[in-house]
Amino acid sequence: MPLSATAVRNTKPRAKPFKLYDAAGLFLLVQPSGNKWWRFKYRWLGKEKLLSLGTYPDVSLAEARDRLAETRKVLAAGDDPSEAKKENKRQLAINHENSFEALAREWHESRSATWTARYAGFLLKRLEADVFPKLGSRPISAITAPELLSVLRVIEKRGALEMAQRAMQTCSQIFMFAIATSRARDNPANNLKGALKTPKKKHYAHLEAVDLPEFFQKVEAYDGNIQTKLALRLLVLTFVRTSELRGMQWSEIDFDKAEWRIPAERMKMRTAHIVPLSSQSLAILKEMNEYTGSWEYVFPNQFKPIKCMSENTILFALYRMGYRDRATGHGFRHTASTMLNEHGFNGDAIERQLAHMERKKVRGIYNHAEYLPERKKMMQWWADHMDTLENSIAGRESNVA
Repeated sequence: MPLSATAVRNTKPRAKPFKLYDAAGLFLLVQPSGNKWWRFKYRWLGKEKLLSLGTYPDVSLAEARDRLAETRKVLAAGDDPSEAKKENKRQLAINHENSFEALAREWHESRSATWTARYAGFLLKRLEADVFPKLGSRPISAITAPELLSVLRVIEKRGALEMAQRAMQTCSQIFMFAIATSRARDNPANNLKGALKTPKKKHYAHLEAVDLPEFFQKVEAYDGNIQTKLALRLLVLTFVRTSELRGMQWSEIDFDKAEWRIPAERMKMRTAHIVPLSSQSLAILKEMNEYTGSWEYVFPNQFKPIKCMSENTILFALYRMGYRDRATGHGFRHTASTMLNEHGFNGDAIERQLAHMERKKVRGIYNHAEYLPERKKMMQWWADHMDTLENSIAGRESNVA
C-alpha cells in the first residue's frame, strides 16, 4: 500500500533502522537518530542498486515521487541513474568553476598588474554591482547575446550610456579570455555591436586660447596655498594628467637634462613617459624645492605630507577662481592639443607628449623617447607662448593706463 503524507510525518524512529515502502521501488529509510532518507531501489545489469533522492522533511513525499519519476525516465532510456547523477554533479562543478563570475575574477587577476589599483578596484566593483547578480552563476559557455544584452539594458535605462558601453567592452574581454583558455567557444558581445545607444561624446570642460590671458591673471591673483598656485602653472606648462602631476616625485626630476621621467606604474597606459621641462617649468620646480624639497612628493598633501596632493585640490582652486563648469585640470590637455595642432606641430609628437597610444594601428613597441628632440622644442615654444599670452593682458592694461 502506498505511503501517505500523514504516515511519513507521524513515523517515529525505532531502536534499529527500518523501511517504509511506497511504490515502484521508492521507500523511506528511518534511522534510530530520527533522520529519514528517501531511497530508490532498482536493478542495473542484473545487480541491485540504491539511489538517494533526498531527506525528509526537506523533500516531501510528493517531491520524492516526482524525483522518482524523473529517475525512472533515465533508467528507461538505458542509463544508470547513479552514474547519471554523478555526471550531473560533475557538470555542476565544472559549470561553477567556469561560471561567468569565476572567469571574470580570473581575468581580472591576470590583468590587474597592468592597471592602477584604483582602476582595477573600480572595474571589479562595477562587475559586482551590474553584471554578477544576473550572469555571475551562469556557465560562461551558455550565455547568449540576448542574455548579455538584457543585463546591459538595465545599465542603459539608468541613463549611464557610457558605462553600458564600457560594461559590454569589459564582458567582451572576459569572453575572449574564456575562449583563449578553452572555457568558451563564442563571444556573444560580438553580436551586440550597434545594439546599445551611443553616448554623446563629451570633452572635459576646457579653456580656449582667448581665455588664457585672463586665466593667468587669476592664477597670479590667487590667494590660496602657494603650492596649489604653482601646481596650476606647472599643469598648464606640462599638460599632463592631474593624477600624474599630483604624484610627481623629486626622484623623477632630472634638472641637468631638463626632463621629468614618469615611471610606467604611474601612467594610465602603464608605459614610462618623458616630459621635457621648459625653462619656465624648471623655474617653478626650483621654487617648489624651497618648500617641499625635503619631502618625497613635489606637491605633498598639506595635512599629511607623506602623501601627495589631494585629487580635488586643483579642481577646487579652479572653482574659487570662477571656472566651475568652465575648466578642469584635465581640460588643459585638450587646450594644449588644439593649440599645438593649430600652430602646425607634428601630430605624432603631440600625441606622444600627451602619452596617447595608437590602438588601431600597430606601429611597433611604444617608445617613450620617440620624437623627444622635437617634443623638447615644442614644450619650450608652448611655455614661451603661455608667457606671451599672460603678458598680453598686462600690456593692454598699461596701454589703457
